[in-house]
Amino acid sequence: MLDDRSGGALVVTFTSDRDPSRGEEDRRPDPDTGWSRWGKYHVRYPVHRPRISDALSSAGRRQATPPRESHTPQMPAPDHPGEPSNFARVGVVLERYRLPIQLAADSTAWAMGLYFAMVMRFDAFGPSGWNDFDLTGLLAAVASAAIMQAAAGLAFGLYLGRWRFGTLDEVSHLVGSVAITAAGLAILNYFQVPLLVPTSVIVAGGLLALVLMAGIRYSWRLVLERRMRPRGEGIERVLVFGAGEGGVLTITSMLRNPASPYLPVAMLDDDPAKRNLRLMGLRVVGGRDAFAAAAAKNQADTVVIAMPGASSELLRELCDLAVAAHLRILVLPALSELFDGSIGVADIRPLTDADLLGRHVIDTDVDAIAGYLTGRRVLVTGAGGSIGSELCHQITRFAPAELVMVDRDESALHALQLRIEGRALLDSRSLVVCDIRDVDRMHQVFVEHRPEVVFHAAALKHLPLLEMHPGEGVKTNVWGTQNVLDAARATQVERFVNISTDKAADPTSVLGYSKRIAERLTAQASSDSQGIYLSVRFGNVLGSRGSVLTAFHAQITAGGPVTVTDPDVTRYFMTVEEAVQLVIHAGAVGRAGEALVLDMGEPVRIADVARRLVAQAPRPVEIVFTGLRQGEKLHEVLLGADEIDDRPSHPLISHVPVPPLAVERLADFAGGSTTGERQLAVLRSLACPASVPASPTTDPAADDASSSRPQDEAPR
Repeated sequence: MLDDRSGGALVVTFTSDRDPSRGEEDRRPDPDTGWSRWGKYHVRYPVHRPRISDALSSAGRRQATPPRESHTPQMPAPDHPGEPSNFARVGVVLERYRLPIQLAADSTAWAMGLYFAMVMRFDAFGPSGWNDFDLTGLLAAVASAAIMQAAAGLAFGLYLGRWRFGTLDEVSHLVGSVAITAAGLAILNYFQVPLLVPTSVIVAGGLLALVLMAGIRYSWRLVLERRMRPRGEGIERVLVFGAGEGGVLTITSMLRNPASPYLPVAMLDDDPAKRNLRLMGLRVVGGRDAFAAAAAKNQADTVVIAMPGASSELLRELCDLAVAAHLRILVLPALSELFDGSIGVADIRPLTDADLLGRHVIDTDVDAIAGYLTGRRVLVTGAGGSIGSELCHQITRFAPAELVMVDRDESALHALQLRIEGRALLDSRSLVVCDIRDVDRMHQVFVEHRPEVVFHAAALKHLPLLEMHPGEGVKTNVWGTQNVLDAARATQVERFVNISTDKAADPTSVLGYSKRIAERLTAQASSDSQGIYLSVRFGNVLGSRGSVLTAFHAQITAGGPVTVTDPDVTRYFMTVEEAVQLVIHAGAVGRAGEALVLDMGEPVRIADVARRLVAQAPRPVEIVFTGLRQGEKLHEVLLGADEIDDRPSHPLISHVPVPPLAVERLADFAGGSTTGERQLAVLRSLACPASVPASPTTDPAADDASSSRPQDEAPR
């Protein structure tokens, strides 16, 4: 295949599926794509790209061609591809000759306005009843008004294509041009002896002319909009939920785009004040309880939730109603994802996990509080992980003097540099391959870069694996954290943020114990140094590696079954972008020794999430309940039983004090003296000074809790 993506070269593609029944017409290039069949080759010639108006005017003249294979999505074809509709014909003429037609229509409006004003003034349809006024004076007034209207319209840009047709901008300038024309005609009439027409006729005629001009423009716009409406066999008939600004923009973008695959047929809204609302011919037919009835009445098979600011709770409820009504669900992205707040057909997309579980309204002016990052040296451990990589991505917005990205996974650093810098040469000293278990290496990194702000995101996080191998959790989450803290204090780091987890609140697992100990060690470091050392605690992050939702999607793709631990198990969810935004905010407002707990909304029942995903699967999928695993809770909590929910600085961030833990208390882990039951007992005692009921434990021989720091790769 010869190809030139610039669009100016001949492209030849070999194919062997020539249809012998097609004759010489095979050799004529398609006027739209440039592809032509020549023997056993497809040939593409350079194609002139017409203007939009030319394309629209030629839409009705295109001849239907047999379909050919293509990887490009095909837009719906017109109802009658061989001949244009009446609206298309009229629309093409109006658009091509808009300016002269517009000027002639406005002149005619003045003629009709002045004539009917004379009729109303004298209660007579002919000049015989107009007393001292005759048809000659009226014609002179009409001619004068037409000339003045043309001059005023040109001055206001009405006949120069300056204003979008039929908009408020054009109508406002139309009012000005009519007022000037009426005033000029009145002045001219005043100096005529006798008067051309009564002065009252000029006033009334101007008002009538204005109404006629506006009516012509409204009708004209209806014709143009009707021509722009999508039509064809492949069009999806959709209901639009939400009659607010998002719904208005969504419907407008659909109905003014001939290539749109969606045709709105009705609106839905829960606001009783909008029940009689009509928009572009569509009526609000009910609220969310009318999904099924509206779909059946309007033959719709899809619903578009046109509410960019909708919360996850609302989307979950609407999703359940739509599934019950056998409707496909489409949504608009969250406001933060929309470019300049504008909405187009291309923005409409299927529902995602983040929509159902992670949309939280976060009213945070990060730019105003993240000054502690601008111009500072910032270091992130675990930079290649889900949280760490997003932290690095968002921190770059604030122009740090240096961003040091630390991770033991070189491939993760490669992907991170590609994401942030658009290149992946791995040639920067800010990319650091380092294991936080290696105390000497950590000190070397901190001494070289002298960071002023540290985000510690490196950790082992998979609960079942740490239950089987608790010693690995101790080495990374406890000793690794202490190594980073020691290096930070030695180089006088000003602000240290430890990323924790909701499993550290009233912990019952090795993961929870080790992360709670890390919180306590961070609080101790704060008391031993002049910097601010704090922890940030939150729950499950959507899109992270090993996420339960990722597992669900893989199981559904494989045909099932989908495995859920317990029918009643619940978890907190937040998107990684939302979580990191709050982490950066917390780093600015947190006080030394605290744990800042992010409000993650209401917990979500995992079985309900599985049922929603299964309901949207192309084939039936079974859900199997496997039972809670060792160390798992039925319901996670964000605050411990003895922690008070205090939110002094932000409505979504709680501040809780953390009791410090002296590093000397870790002596019980030294030298491999603790294994099995003894190890878990030490973990519980260090994490929870007040006795916490023990969780089911593993085989005492399952792992060795030695404090040695091997260099083997640990799962993230």
